[in-house]
Amino acid sequence: MSGPAVFSLTAFLAFLPISELRGAIPFAIANGVPWYIALPYAVIVNALVAPACWVFLSTLHTWFLRLTWYTNFFNRFVERARNRLQSGVEKWGWLGVAVFVAIPLPITGAWTGTLGAWVLGLRKGRTFLAVILGVICAGLIVTAVVSLGIRALDVFVKRNVAG
Repeated sequence: MSGPAVFSLTAFLAFLPISELRGAIPFAIANGVPWYIALPYAVIVNALVAPACWVFLSTLHTWFLRLTWYTNFFNRFVERARNRLQSGVEKWGWLGVAVFVAIPLPITGAWTGTLGAWVLGLRKGRTFLAVILGVICAGLIVTAVVSLGIRALDVFVKRNVAG
């Protein structure tokens, strides 16, 4: 796969709610992008989720609420986000959102963190800061796991050494 294609797909994965950094960083590294380039690139793209999600929620969301299927989907998604974030936000404030976003597991991340902060009424600036901090931490965790995982598998791979 060529360089531009790898970077395009990495950006796509970093922006998707399903994969975010958990998919983007391993994909980039597996396709030959050094970790020190993959990490900041994926983190920057994933951090852009917060303003994009906020713009969507404050504009297009009201139009989509006229659609029954969207309303049903959104209400379920909001309820899950609220349940997962509410206790942390009550205890830690906006830092609770940062910690939530920093955990690189399914259903955590920039999309759910931004949505939860919006639902819980956090201010936009605090939400963006929390998401950026969380995304940086999650990126570091994912990069460390991928890097250590690749090196740990080296014991099972026979390498030809030219010499």
